[in-house]
Amino acid sequence: MLLSRRMPFWDIERTLDEMSRVFDSFGGPLGLRSMPRGTFPAINLYDHENEMVLTAEVPGVKKEDLDLTVVENSITLTGKRNGDAGEDARYYRRERPVGTFTRTLTLAEKVDPDKVSAEYRDGVLTVHLPKVKAAKPKAIQIKAS
Repeated sequence: MLLSRRMPFWDIERTLDEMSRVFDSFGGPLGLRSMPRGTFPAINLYDHENEMVLTAEVPGVKKEDLDLTVVENSITLTGKRNGDAGEDARYYRRERPVGTFTRTLTLAEKVDPDKVSAEYRDGVLTVHLPKVKAAKPKAIQIKAS
């Protein structure tokens, strides 16, 4: 008799998907994943002294097909990635998403939209988001009359 042993975590991907579905039903933002499967583009956002820096991996997207909008404490990246082989191609495997995409992130601090700069090189978009300088408390002299 041949016995087959099952590993306790035989299908981790399916388990994570199911647990994410359960957590999402309770209003959890992303369940157990830091980024939902299929989310494009992959984004990193980090704090660097007087600015925040966002990098987005957008290979295969032309600079002209990207649009960036910044409003105080949120940033929205929209764009379009075209397919490589065309509409009539018969794909055997297709893992790179095509079509339009939108990613909106809420920033931890307010930024100055007039000073934002962006650079696109080798399929990576880098956005520098200078922080708004916090208003310093000012002592007001009270005059008596």
